[in-house]
Amino acid sequence: MFAIPEQFSAASKASVEAQLAVFSNLTSKSFESLEKVVDLNLTTFKSSVEESSAAVKQLLTVKDPQEWLALAKAQTQPNTEKALAYGRQLASIASGVQAEFSKAAEAQIAENSRKLLDLIDEVTKNAPAGSENAVALFKSAIGNASAGYEQFNKTAKQAADTIETNLNQAVTQFTQPAAAAAKATTRAAKK
Repeated sequence: MFAIPEQFSAASKASVEAQLAVFSNLTSKSFESLEKVVDLNLTTFKSSVEESSAAVKQLLTVKDPQEWLALAKAQTQPNTEKALAYGRQLASIASGVQAEFSKAAEAQIAENSRKLLDLIDEVTKNAPAGSENAVALFKSAIGNASAGYEQFNKTAKQAADTIETNLNQAVTQFTQPAAAAAKATTRAAKK
């Protein structure tokens, strides 16, 4: 008769341990992603400072306003491309984190559902006659909740994919005119 509380206690302990493991894993992934963002920002800042210094040196050697204007316009294309590359890298890091979180959540929910169903099966072995319908209803509710989560997760993945696709299309649409303008400026400066 005391087996049921012991089973719930063991299941609760296992659930807490699993949740702590998932939390630890997600925290680790978050810090890894934060390190990537900091590294990206430091690299971008260092590169920007070096390039700005070189650009200023070039601009200081210019003798006439047209040459200065052409040189200034020529800087816009590389800067635009670098800003877009930075945005892509940042989006890639965020996408990776989202994928890791989704994967961990899926695994945790699947494992918890399985353990809960196993516990229900174990506990209901000694259930009084006539409680089969209540047990089946409870199992059905757990199955429906799992299916609902899976559908939500699929929808979230589709939304993330759509956002990424739209971002890539926007970047492509933005870089083509910027590249054309930079080429036109370079040609005009050479004349």
